[in-house]
Amino acid sequence: MMGAENINRRRHIMAVRGINKVILVGRLGKDPEVRYIPNGGAVANLQVATSETWRDKQTGEMREQTEWHRVVLFGKLAEVAGEYLRKGAQVYIEGQLRTRSWEDNGITRYVTEILVKTTGTMQMLGRAAGAQTQPEEGQQFSAQPQPEPQSEAGTKKGGAKTKGRGRKAAQPEPQPQPPEGEDYGFSDDIPF
Repeated sequence: MMGAENINRRRHIMAVRGINKVILVGRLGKDPEVRYIPNGGAVANLQVATSETWRDKQTGEMREQTEWHRVVLFGKLAEVAGEYLRKGAQVYIEGQLRTRSWEDNGITRYVTEILVKTTGTMQMLGRAAGAQTQPEEGQQFSAQPQPEPQSEAGTKKGGAKTKGRGRKAAQPEPQPQPPEGEDYGFSDDIPF
């Protein structure tokens, strides 16, 4: 019975606090823009397009609607995005929706972004066109530190985890938290 009580408690907590989770699968509209904030952490801005297609019932023609999403990655994920992602690359993103505002000549402006912080994920679904070094297809990068594998004797193995063909997978490091406040450490007046 203890398990059922914990599940109900978690459901209650989620209902009270709410859930802010965004999952996108789309293609980059341009190369990532990477910069470094004063604390030394990397920040990458991505423009991700998602498309929906359907057949128009009246004309029988195929229709397509594309939505553009601004995605902001922090820390190691931002660095990985800058190194491996290029315009046209397909990515899987998990993050949180955030809207911020600023004043521009007396006019309040707003932008809604998907923030990929320490609890988020970025996975490259295809090869990045033009990248110098290609990761394995489907390589997943998470901002959460991964536990090191244990040997049979119970001691930790040194080095990075390897996958299949003996290539090393990226080992995430603890990430700095995104800056608090509305500007996320950005000094830009315009969000683009």
